[in-house]
Amino acid sequence: MKLFLSVDMEGITGLPDYTFVESNKHNYERARRIMTQEANAIVEGALSKGIKEVLVNDSHSKMNNLLVEELHPDASLITGDFKPYSMVHALDETYLGAVFAGYHSRAGQPGVMSHSMIFGVRNMYINEVVVGELGLNAFVAGYYGVPVIMVAGDDGACREAEDLLPGVVTAVVKESISRSAVKTLHPLKSQALLREKIVEAIEKRDQIMPLTPPEKPVLRIEFVNYGQAEWAALMPGCEIIKDTTVVEFKAKDILEAYRAMLVMVELALQAKFC
Repeated sequence: MKLFLSVDMEGITGLPDYTFVESNKHNYERARRIMTQEANAIVEGALSKGIKEVLVNDSHSKMNNLLVEELHPDASLITGDFKPYSMVHALDETYLGAVFAGYHSRAGQPGVMSHSMIFGVRNMYINEVVVGELGLNAFVAGYYGVPVIMVAGDDGACREAEDLLPGVVTAVVKESISRSAVKTLHPLKSQALLREKIVEAIEKRDQIMPLTPPEKPVLRIEFVNYGQAEWAALMPGCEIIKDTTVVEFKAKDILEAYRAMLVMVELALQAKFC
């Protein structure tokens, strides 16, 4: 039995602001250790329930944050920032379930450091379903028939997961006071909670359904300003919806939609605000 574990950073225990999640800031090395310890707690809990293989995908920023020398020796790690499927790279139908840890809420929603991929995105949609990183990643898992069995992060991320994924097990490791302040568990308490919750999630796996994507999804991304939309619309197949900052792409499947999203947000980063 195999488990896929995608680990983001903003939703990790004790991290309230950007000084913990940007690699040139003074709190970053502390955050990397806590992030690695939380991944290890999930791996340990999974192994205790008979999981034979855990693939950990580092899913934050340059995606090289987890400390491989401190990672559980029975886990495998994907690290590095060019991955065609980013936060869910290598996820396929061979996995019993997917776990999203260290996750945050989508752009425009309450929650610590809430955003959707880049700060230039206001909303993302698959057809009429508004999604953030969590939702898009869950749709990719669903394409392969894999349920997201557990989500760990701040209370905003867990609320979002529960709204989107009926039956999912959630682990709230901190509560948002504002977008840059939290009430947090101690890391040791969080690690114990994560071990407990992954055991529960594996036991409930058959009761949690995959998030099945539409067959020919329409991806729409609403950007903060028109310049970002102009850059994103340079990708073939994209068009700006008139009188909006929304760029639309009609995809053949959710995998194409996901890769289109990655290209569109990278292009949008080229826009300047003045």
